[in-house]
Amino acid sequence: MRLVVTGRDGQVAASLLEAGQAHAGVEVVAIGRPELDLARPETIVDAIALAKPDIVVSAAAYTAVDLAEDEPDLAFAVNATGAGKVAEAAARLGVPIIHLSTDYVFDGSASRPYLETDATAPLGVYGASKLAGEQAVAAAGPRHLILRTAWVYSPFGKNFAKTMLRLAADRDEISVVADQWGNPTSALDIADAILHAAAMLHGDKSVSAFGTYHLAGTGETNWSGFARHILDTSQASGGSWADVRDIATKDYPTKARRPANSRLSSAKFAAVFGWSAPEWRESTERVVRRILDRP
Repeated sequence: MRLVVTGRDGQVAASLLEAGQAHAGVEVVAIGRPELDLARPETIVDAIALAKPDIVVSAAAYTAVDLAEDEPDLAFAVNATGAGKVAEAAARLGVPIIHLSTDYVFDGSASRPYLETDATAPLGVYGASKLAGEQAVAAAGPRHLILRTAWVYSPFGKNFAKTMLRLAADRDEISVVADQWGNPTSALDIADAILHAAAMLHGDKSVSAFGTYHLAGTGETNWSGFARHILDTSQASGGSWADVRDIATKDYPTKARRPANSRLSSAKFAAVFGWSAPEWRESTERVVRRILDRP
C-alpha cells in the first residue's frame, strides 16, 4: 500500500513518514513544493499522478490562524481550492483520499463535545477556508475520509508543546489561557489512525466507511492544563520547568477568534474503524520525552 501525503514539512506528514517505516507492506511518500503547490492548482494533478498513490493523504494546509485574517485569498486558495484539486486528482486516479480538517469549523458555543452532525459555524478565515476545503473534497468524489482534529502537537515542526518547553527554559512563569477547552492530539497518534484506516479502505470500492469523522486525543483539558502536564513531564525527565499562571482569553488578545470549546467526540471513528487515541496525558508524555531526547 503506497500512501502519498501532501506537505513534506507538516507534523502529520513527518509522523506518517516515520510510522510508515514500522509497517511492513506500507510505503509513505511525501510530496510538496515546488512540485506540488496548493496555491498553484496547475501543479497538483500531475504531481499526484506521478507519485502513483494507492491512497492520498491530504495533509498540507495554510495554518497561520491569525495571519489568515489578513490573507484570506491565500488561505482559501490553499485550504479550499487546493484541497479540492487534490481530491479531484485522487478521484481521477480512482483512489481514496484522507483529508485532514480542524475543530475551527465550529464556533465553540456548544456545552459538550462536538459531533460530526453538529452545525458548522467558523469564527474566522482559517476555519471558513478549512470548511470550504471539506466541501470541495466531498464534492470531488464519494471515496473520501475527512478527519477533523484539534490541538495538534508532535516532536516535529512548530507546536504548543515545543513553545512551552522553549519558554520554560528562559522564564520562571508562563501565562496560559485557561478558558478554552479541547483535546490535545499527538500527530504520532493521527499517523497511527490514518494507517489503520487506510488499511481498511485500501481496495474497498464501497463507500460505507467513507465520510466525515472526528479524530482527536482521548480526554479533555484547557490550554493551561495542557501546559502544566507538558512542563511537569519535562521536569520529571530532567528538562526545563516553569510555573503556569491561568489567564482568560480576553487577557491574551489575538487577531482571530478561537473557539472556547474545541472538544470533539471521536466515538464515530472508534466505532467504525476500531481505533481510539491514547489518553492525552500518555501521548503528551511520549512526545515531550521525544522532544527532550529522553528514552
